[in-house]
Amino acid sequence: MSLQGRIEELSVRHRKLDEKIETEQKRPTHDSTQVQQLKRQKLRIKEELRHLQAS
Repeated sequence: MSLQGRIEELSVRHRKLDEKIETEQKRPTHDSTQVQQLKRQKLRIKEELRHLQAS
């Protein structure tokens, strides 16, 4: 996979996680642990994106 392809894939995953987080937080009885896990995944992707874009 090309560098640009990997960046695009990670960007899509980052947006999807953002949507999942938002959806989960809107639920009246949202699962805080699940939200934290999703946020950690999103942060790891963001860091990888930053690293790849700096390359």
